[in-house]
Amino acid sequence: MKKKVLSLLLSTAMVASLAACGSTSADTTTETTETTGNATATENQASDSTATTTETAAAEDFTLETLNIVVDGTLTATVESGQAEFIEQWEQAVSEKLGHSIKLNINQLDHSDYSGTVSRLLTTGTPGDADYPDALIMSATMLRQYQTTGLLWDMADAYANAEFQSRITLPSINENMKDGDGHLYGFAPTYGNGCVTYVKQSWLDAVGMKAEDIKTFDDYYAMLKAFTENDPDGNGSAGTYGVIAAGYGKLDEAPYINYMPEFWQGAYPSFYQKDGVWVDGFQEQATVDALTRLAQGVADGVIDPDTEDAGTKQAREKFFSNDQTTSEGVFTYWAGTWLRTLTTNMEKQEVDNDLGDDRLVQLAPIQEIKDTWGGYLNREAPVWVITDDQDGNSAREQAIFDALLETMLDGDRVQTLWTYGAEDVHWSVKAESFSTNADDPEKKKDYEYADGEFHLKQSPNDPNTIWKKNHLDAVLVIAPLTNGYVDNDELVQKGNKFFTENCVDAPAAASCATLTENEAALVEEKTTLMKQVVAGEMSAEDAIAQYQADFGDIAQAIVDELNAQ
Repeated sequence: MKKKVLSLLLSTAMVASLAACGSTSADTTTETTETTGNATATENQASDSTATTTETAAAEDFTLETLNIVVDGTLTATVESGQAEFIEQWEQAVSEKLGHSIKLNINQLDHSDYSGTVSRLLTTGTPGDADYPDALIMSATMLRQYQTTGLLWDMADAYANAEFQSRITLPSINENMKDGDGHLYGFAPTYGNGCVTYVKQSWLDAVGMKAEDIKTFDDYYAMLKAFTENDPDGNGSAGTYGVIAAGYGKLDEAPYINYMPEFWQGAYPSFYQKDGVWVDGFQEQATVDALTRLAQGVADGVIDPDTEDAGTKQAREKFFSNDQTTSEGVFTYWAGTWLRTLTTNMEKQEVDNDLGDDRLVQLAPIQEIKDTWGGYLNREAPVWVITDDQDGNSAREQAIFDALLETMLDGDRVQTLWTYGAEDVHWSVKAESFSTNADDPEKKKDYEYADGEFHLKQSPNDPNTIWKKNHLDAVLVIAPLTNGYVDNDELVQKGNKFFTENCVDAPAAASCATLTENEAALVEEKTTLMKQVVAGEMSAEDAIAQYQADFGDIAQAIVDELNAQ
């Protein structure tokens, strides 16, 4: 069965990678898919779990010497920005905790094809190989797709017995990820976060509008048209658009609609529970209406045409760029830290510098979103998984959990490394003073800190910006730091407060064997049809009819299977 599992995984990932997204920092992760034949794998995992007590004890006899992890762009301490120092300090701190040294190897993949590369690593390698991951980051969708393959370790007991349990403030995050039998194949150290709609204040001023007056889709669309037609950036260019996004819809990445929520409104183009019953949201009238709105937006020229194939990196860089060959006034992206990141990048690009930290305004959810979902969607959290070497013994896997995940939330030194990066590289408590943009009197900003005062330092790869975070968001983490190290960036706090006051949890991810087997083909079909509708090549009604003709029976089988679980 394993050979069949691996073959299906690899072929599925190759399809999924065609629609992969392109980058992030508190951004998002991408997806891949898995396989059928789940019964045997599940039975094996269930029988393995009965021996957990013995295996956990055996972990004491296993010495982990090397830890290979695979990460995406959510680890901000890259090779160019202090990763070597992060690794060095992590190795020192963990060795002191565990009483023996561990070498940490980080394989940071290109986010644009993260899911495809992960699939190739897992399906062509063998545990113990130099490049085979011991642990890696997955999105909630990837976890759903891999957790029945036998490739991932059930960490339910390790999680239940972890020291950080006494400090968890958000226990539901991981409890809700357990399957029906109580298995836990992924660990989320933070809650998921989500996207909000950012609008350039200068553009609102230029067209005589106020953000608080944008309350309905008609208001929103009128704003986009005003931005497109009234030259709000004052350069007279024809390349002015109301909105740019990382795709019309990320149909391979839950929660699917978060990059263009106003156009999707109450639609959810995947399988989800509605009033306690699983349905195929792609076939609903709400999706027909959403696709029609998107097509109208493209026809009217209010949506930047690069949206069709844009990754997250391309979309956000266009939004904050001072390149006026094209420009956009609206961009929906991740909340919290990204309010600061986008503002800082606009400052670096000398965009709206006269507005300072008020360059961007966060748009409250329009009424149509409130009436359906209740607010912006808080996605399911990204997770860490541990690979299972399938030797019938959990000693290695428990040792990985202890070294990586147990220490990640120690509340102190190691958690600080994952939250902010390396001491005296990314942050410090030593007395110091420094300036950003020291050579530009108009932009120069001075910083001064007393001895013992926690603060973030200049970014290693850009001395004119202040470092923000490493991997964990101190505001989103499920077990807070206990050492008092808190970044008090007012803009980040403003962004997090806005999102938490205006969000609801996204629908839970669907998971069943038939969906797993067919998901890549479903995503490819839906993405193709969406693009054809938006391009004006077919109507939304014809697109749904085509989908029903091609996949109606499979979709019904998936719905029936989900509702029977």
